[in-house]
Amino acid sequence: MNRTPSTTRDLIAALGRCSAQGPDVVVCPPFVCLAAALDAAAGTGIQVGAQDVFWKDSGAYTGQVAPDMLTDMGVSHVILGHSERRGRFGVPEPDFTPATLAHFGESDETVNRKLHAALRHGLIPIVCCGETLVERTAGATDAVVAGQIEAGLARLTATQCAGIVLAYEPVWAIGTGETCAAEEADRVCGVIRATVTSLFGAGAGEAVRIQYGGSVKPDNAADLLGRPHIDGALVGGASLKAADFLAIVAAAAGS
Repeated sequence: MNRTPSTTRDLIAALGRCSAQGPDVVVCPPFVCLAAALDAAAGTGIQVGAQDVFWKDSGAYTGQVAPDMLTDMGVSHVILGHSERRGRFGVPEPDFTPATLAHFGESDETVNRKLHAALRHGLIPIVCCGETLVERTAGATDAVVAGQIEAGLARLTATQCAGIVLAYEPVWAIGTGETCAAEEADRVCGVIRATVTSLFGAGAGEAVRIQYGGSVKPDNAADLLGRPHIDGALVGGASLKAADFLAIVAAAAGS
């Protein structure tokens, strides 16, 4: 929940033609900034995604945004199950920080419903998964992440799975300044890839894009993006500063 339409336009203008450096670049502003983002991104090669979508096409769902509302604007991607949206409504983890208070009660079931709706309408989903500090401390990281992938991707075909993006986003590393060590982030992304392979076959496991998200910054981007199982970055706070985001894009180009 950052930026306004006018400052979104300014930020994307500052990014310029950053996608010319090689990596695919997608910006995902709040809903009210999408039109400004699409206008500013025209001709730059930068794609625009939304931060969420509802699973119904229309109806009495005040405050929700339907998939075809996004595609009609020209939006190409959508983030689903972001770790800031997961968990029990209003119930903080014992290791409370602002990043571990899940306000919206997103579950694997709602993520799966939104995933199928997004695919029906031609949106490219960026499906997030990740554990809390309590779960990591308990040694449950692999089981939690694999379980989120299995439930979140239920009823997909192998072809559909190969075309989506997955993002490992440990809750404890969001907005805290803490970053999962590159070796460990790569290991967990490897668990995600192995889970996809077991569910959908080797072709899907090799084709699916797996990102790391959680305090990705210019000074750690190259190490993270150079790892074998990490195909990209889901950038949070650093995306609000053009210079920092451009540095991360450059790191991706050199990985």
